[in-house]
Amino acid sequence: MRVQFTEAKNREVHRKHGISLSEAGEIFDQAYIVDTKNDDPEQFRAIGWSRGRMCSVIFEIRRDSEGEYYHLVTAWKATKQEIQSYAEQI
Repeated sequence: MRVQFTEAKNREVHRKHGISLSEAGEIFDQAYIVDTKNDDPEQFRAIGWSRGRMCSVIFEIRRDSEGEYYHLVTAWKATKQEIQSYAEQI
């Protein structure tokens, strides 16, 4: 799956949460779980591994001329509850 994000948001998320969106996007390359986060706009939360740590990512599914892609909104180090959800579902 293609992932995209704005470079300004990438820098902001890295400064605020210690993980960049480019790093967090790596969770889509392996096993991850997804749930619905918000309805307007429709957003999802993915939890998975990136560079040896469990992360959570908020993303939207968008379309362009090349098809569907994930637009990354924000990311952070997974909470204990998110780690437990991941362990229970994978």
